[in-house]
Parts: sequence; C-alpha cells; structure tokens
Amino acid sequence: MLPLKLNQGQLSLMSEEKESEIEVRQTRVFKKAYKRLSEKQQDQVDDEIDKIIENPDLGTRKKGDLSHMWVHKFKLSNAEVLLGYSWNEGELIITLMNVGPHENFYQEVRKRRAADLKARK
Repeated sequence: MLPLKLNQGQLSLMSEEKESEIEVRQTRVFKKAYKRLSEKQQDQVDDEIDKIIENPDLGTRKKGDLSHMWVHKFKLSNAEVLLGYSWNEGELIITLMNVGPHENFYQEVRKRRAADLKARK
C-alpha cells in the first residue's frame, strides 16, 4: 500500500508496479469534509483512497448527470460512507470530490456538478 496523508492540496504518488505517476487532487468540499473527521477516521479514509489508487475502477460509475463521478462505499465507525471521485485514465488523475454519509450525498453532488467538472480539468 502507498503511504498517503491528505494534508496537502495535491499529491503525486509513484506506483512501484506501474512506474507511472498518479496525481491525486482534492476539491474544497472534500477538504472540508475530511477536516471534520477524527484522526482515526481520516486514517481509515486514507486507507480507502489507497485502495482507489491501486484500482481506480473499485467504485461504481454513476449514470446520467453524475456520469463524471465514481462512488466507493465503505464502513466508517459503523456507518456507511460514500467517497466520490473522478478518474481520468488518460492523464492518470484522480480527483477526490466528496466524502460523507449517504444522506443527501447525491443531492449535494448534483448542486456542485458544474464546479466538480471544472475541477477535473
């Protein structure tokens, strides 16, 4: 697993197997949601992000107006949490968009769709 601590705006990770650099970006929404988590929860989210970096197709690709997003579901303190991200394989870029409980997750993502699409570029 690649070491990852999300305190910086952008991270670049070198995968030993692929010898290609994967750039991980964060939106402001993701940064704010991440900061609200306890240190233990942040470590768990970091582990899930490591899994996404190893296999970006891990999440489920959304359809329709959310087709720009993938969502990875996992347990965090006995609650299901969704991690929304965008994966651009051509440029090896993962953009972390949001992390939070299922409640209102998709409504919030729809409100921020234009900003998320802009962040992908």
